[in-house]
Amino acid sequence: MAVSHAVVSPFDLTPIRALYPFRTARLPLERGTLSYVDEGTGGPPALLVHGNPTWSFYFRHLIAGLAPQRRVVVPDHMGCGLSDKPQDYPYTLATHITNLERLVDHLELPQVDLVVHDWGGAIGMGWAVRHPERVRRIVVLNTSAFLSPRIPWRIAISRYPVFGDVAVRGLNAFAVAATHMAVVRPLAPAVRQGYLLPYDSWANRVAIQRFVRDIPMHPRHPTWALVDAIDRELPTLRTKPMLILWGGQDWCFSDHFLAGWMQRFPAAEVVRFDHAAHYILEDAHEDVVPRVVRFFASR
Repeated sequence: MAVSHAVVSPFDLTPIRALYPFRTARLPLERGTLSYVDEGTGGPPALLVHGNPTWSFYFRHLIAGLAPQRRVVVPDHMGCGLSDKPQDYPYTLATHITNLERLVDHLELPQVDLVVHDWGGAIGMGWAVRHPERVRRIVVLNTSAFLSPRIPWRIAISRYPVFGDVAVRGLNAFAVAATHMAVVRPLAPAVRQGYLLPYDSWANRVAIQRFVRDIPMHPRHPTWALVDAIDRELPTLRTKPMLILWGGQDWCFSDHFLAGWMQRFPAAEVVRFDHAAHYILEDAHEDVVPRVVRFFASR
């Protein structure tokens, strides 16, 4: 079994440390190490899965709300947050699912309450359909785990060769834009800094670019078949209690995706926040966090 070690965060001396006061550990993988938050005790543990271009920092309010009652595990995907950022690495959905599986197995988590957001929907649900017996409850936050022909032009242009390289990796335009376009309520400067700190160079933005390129828009794309397979297996999770909390002003994961979740999980509890956008845990955390805490406390 791989050994994880508690480490001192490289952000300890930055202004965001007060916003992100969590214990982190590292899991060695074949090509680099995966960083993850591991806070609280008790169970069943909560497993929080982020997307692109965020990292575990996105879940800071939810970690603080859940940790007094239970263990909370929040990985940074390879290339994201405090995890290593190797340049020659398969930054694909399949690899991220496998890494999540490795972490859950390493920590010997028998059953989890799952929270997914953005690319974390496909990653988290990709793991969950492999292990439905290890999932107790699910919270869905503005995400998808099924194919869609819709892609906003602001995302699509980031996939273009040369232009996408310069914009995403050279100018950090994808992550910077998200700190403005993914919220309704403007972020405080320290919060914006928290989102951007891990992505401070061309090399450190490699996963942001690869995530965008991994969006499957046609059947020839290597990730298309995997997303389709995850979608076909979602009914294995239909008996799990699900809470869908949706930012209604999300221009990326719009109400089209909300309708997709409701079609697949008709028994899910749904709350749509009219005045929240994609980063719902920024715009509406005062309401969202207590709802998740209560939902996970239910029997």
